[in-house]
Amino acid sequence: MLKRTILIAAGALVLHTTANAQILKKVGSVLNSGSTSSSSTTGNVTETEAAGGIKEALEKGVLKGIGLLNKQDGFFGNELYKVLLPPDALKAEKALRSIGMGSLVDKAILQINRAAEDAVGFAAPIFVNAIKQMTISDALKLLTGGQNSATNFFKEKTTASLVAAFSPVIDSALNQTAATKYYGEIVTKYNSLPTSFTKLDPDLKGYVTNKAVGALFDQIGKEEAAIRNNPAARTSELLKKVFGSKS
Repeated sequence: MLKRTILIAAGALVLHTTANAQILKKVGSVLNSGSTSSSSTTGNVTETEAAGGIKEALEKGVLKGIGLLNKQDGFFGNELYKVLLPPDALKAEKALRSIGMGSLVDKAILQINRAAEDAVGFAAPIFVNAIKQMTISDALKLLTGGQNSATNFFKEKTTASLVAAFSPVIDSALNQTAATKYYGEIVTKYNSLPTSFTKLDPDLKGYVTNKAVGALFDQIGKEEAAIRNNPAARTSELLKKVFGSKS
């Protein structure tokens, strides 16, 4: 079993200070020492608390992101996350707008965003369960990372499985909001044009799934950065203890 004691705040919040440099050096020695002890602590923060704090920060980001996105215009009214047509379909959009069929394109874009807004409401258990699979060892490796180190690690480790789990939810939402119907009409209309040399058939479900998952990861990253840098964002005793600044 890993046996390390840590001081999260010094490593995660104020890495540029001399005191933190010394602390991180000591932590590095502990991580490489192969110690088998399981109960020691440093700075009153145990490895279990540290791992719990990182997981809680990630969970908080998921829930905040869902609260922002799982509502009308959460995607459609947000220029940062608004889902446009897939890149492969941009030529079709231009062609259809040029012949007076812009309203069909607009309907498709609106309903695609409505599908994303609806689907992210089902994301919480998928994301939270994935977060809980992180080991203490995983969490401790993030000690000396930057302000989004936990989010980036989580993203690298879980994106494939999250996309696989979330894809059916997106598929259902696309059908329920008629996004599939309107997009299908775009494909049919464009493919029937005499100027359509390349037939259009991109994977709408996969495209929207990646956009929705990406938006949630972006929110997780923003929340992690806020918790690391802003004491007011640490809304639990565990977050305050783990991410609180210590010299």
